[in-house]
Amino acid sequence: MLNSFLLLAEAVVYFSVMVTLFRFRRRIGLGVFVCALGVMHFLETYLASVFYVALPFGLVSPGSAVLFSGKLVMLLLLYMKEDAATVRQPIYGLLLGNALMIGLVLLLRLHTIAALPDGRLPDIGFIDQMGWLMVWGTTLLFVDAILIILLYEKLGRYLRKAPFARILISVACVLTLDQAGFFTALHFVAGAPIAVFFGGWFAKMAAAVTFSTMLVAYLKWFEERQVTAPRGLTDIFDTLTYRERYEALVEHVGRDGLTGLLHRGRFDADGEAAVQTSLRTARPLSLLIIDVDHFKSINDRFGHAEGDKVLKAVAALLREVASPEDQVFRIGGEEFAILSSCPHSVARLLGESIRHAIKASAATSRFEFTVSTGVSSVSETTRCLADLFALADQRLYKAKSTGRDRVVGEPGGHEADTAAAWTKSARI
Repeated sequence: MLNSFLLLAEAVVYFSVMVTLFRFRRRIGLGVFVCALGVMHFLETYLASVFYVALPFGLVSPGSAVLFSGKLVMLLLLYMKEDAATVRQPIYGLLLGNALMIGLVLLLRLHTIAALPDGRLPDIGFIDQMGWLMVWGTTLLFVDAILIILLYEKLGRYLRKAPFARILISVACVLTLDQAGFFTALHFVAGAPIAVFFGGWFAKMAAAVTFSTMLVAYLKWFEERQVTAPRGLTDIFDTLTYRERYEALVEHVGRDGLTGLLHRGRFDADGEAAVQTSLRTARPLSLLIIDVDHFKSINDRFGHAEGDKVLKAVAALLREVASPEDQVFRIGGEEFAILSSCPHSVARLLGESIRHAIKASAATSRFEFTVSTGVSSVSETTRCLADLFALADQRLYKAKSTGRDRVVGEPGGHEADTAAAWTKSARI
C-alpha cells in the first residue's frame, strides 16, 4: 500500500508543479514549462530502465507509470491551450537532443581515457544503454503525441460535452500502445521480465485516470475557454492544431449571439440545401415560422432586458420541443424558424406543441404572451426555399390577422398530395 500511495503522491506533485509553470506562462514564459519537460526526460528513462517497485499487480517503474504518463498529459494540455506549433517544439527538441547525445558518445569513445586518482573509469556502456533507450522513448513520444491529438480531436465529434471521458480514452489508448512499444525495447536492452509489461500497463491505466481527473479540474477552475482562428497549414502538426478550432469557430459564427440558435445566414444556406435534398430524395421537409405575438408590448412594459430573456426562453423551448434532427433558427427580431424532416400534418402538430409549450412554460408565464405559426411543406409548387418561406410567411400573416395564438398550415392541392405520397413512401 505504501508504494501505491507514494506513486499517487508523485503524480500529484508532478502535475501540480507542471501546471503551475504552465498557468504562469504569460508571466515567466512558456520556455520554463518546456525546459522542465525536457529535464524530466532523462529521469523518466533512467527510472524506467533500473528503478522498479512491487505492487499487487506486478512490477512498476515510477519513471514510466508516473513521469512519462504525466508528460504525455502535459503535451496534450499544451496542445489544447496553445497550439501544435508550440507542442512540437519540445518533441523535436528531445528527439534531436537525444540524437546529438548518441553522436557525441560515439566521438567520446575515440578518446584515450585517463583514470581518476581512485582508479575509477566512466561507464560508457551505461551511457550507450541509456542513450538508445532515450532515443527510442523519444521516437515513441513523437508518435504518441500525434496519436493522442488525432484521437482527442476524433473523439471531439462524440464527446465534446464530456471532457473527462474524451481525455481519459485518448490518454489510456495511447499509453497502452506506448507500453507495448517501450517494453519491447526495454526487454531486449535491459532484460525486463514480462511482469514489467503487465504491471506497467495497470499502473499507466491508473495514471490515466488520475491525470485525466486532475487535468479536467485544472481546465475547469484555472483555464479559460478560447477559440483560436485558423492560420496557415504547413505540416501534420499544424493540420491537427486548427481543425477542431476551425470547426468550433465556424459553428460559433453561424449562431445568433443572443439565443445561440442558428442565424438567418445559416437559414438561407442550409434551408436551400435541405429543399434540394428533399426534392432529390422525395423525403418530406416542412418549414415552421414562429412569431412572438405583441412582442413590442413586452419590451414597452418590462424593458428590453426582459424582452431578451423572453427570446432566450422561446429559443430554449423550441430546441426542447423540436426533434434532434430539426434545425432551429432565429431569422428576425422575434421571429424563429424550424426546418423539420416531417410530413405537413406532423409539422402542424409540432406547431401546436410549441404553442402549448409556450403558454405552459413557467419561464414565460409572467409575461403572458403567445406565439403564432405558419407552416408550409416542400411540394410541386414550393420547389425552392424562397417559395417555401413565402407560403409559410403568408400563413403566419393569416394567423396574426385572424386572432393570433394559432397555427395556420392548411395544405392544399399539390402540397397535400405530395405530403401524402411522401408519408406513404416513408412507411414503405
